[in-house]
Amino acid sequence: MELPAPTSAPVQILTVCTGNICRSPVAERLLHAGLDQVVPGGFVVSSAGTRAMVGDPMQPASADIVRTFGGNPDHFVARQLTGNILRGVDLVLTMTSGHRGEVLQLDASLLKRTFTIREFARTLDVLDGRAAESAAEAAAADAAGAGDPLAANTAFWRGLPARAASVRHLSLPADSSENDIIDPYRRGPETYSQMEDELAPAIVSILRHARLNVPA
Repeated sequence: MELPAPTSAPVQILTVCTGNICRSPVAERLLHAGLDQVVPGGFVVSSAGTRAMVGDPMQPASADIVRTFGGNPDHFVARQLTGNILRGVDLVLTMTSGHRGEVLQLDASLLKRTFTIREFARTLDVLDGRAAESAAEAAAADAAGAGDPLAANTAFWRGLPARAASVRHLSLPADSSENDIIDPYRRGPETYSQMEDELAPAIVSILRHARLNVPA
């Protein structure tokens, strides 16, 4: 597979939900914390909402989840998803299939770079099961980076959506609802717990794939 031209620019990841105060902020802050440990400075993770509560902070229960997993929920401000925000993004991770559709309405060119977060995680689990292929892709990214770890990391991750899409058919859930993260807004603690139970394994899978493919 031909890799993108090497660049030391960080990988741009965007997480998307509805209000941008419950689900996507948790994904943003936990992915940022985990990925920055793997490749410091190698990623910029942000979030937005399709009908954002613009200017609002993260919901307290979501902030508690972020802290529980070692992230920092401070200074978060919700923002509305726009075409400008999507410009230049390498990977979009949405909380539901509906959000994915709304992203593509704004920018159809992101078709092969937009997944629900649970769907993307399952594809990475498939790729992780193909250790030889992953090693080959990582080696090719290292070569593209020519000794620059940030460039190699960017090359690897910019090629990752296409590899994930190629195994999508091997990671289909038994029920399409398993692609989605439940919306806990204005609901009780048990719904936030369900959100955590659905979101945390997806984040773990993404971080594991990152650790398995750290550039040399």
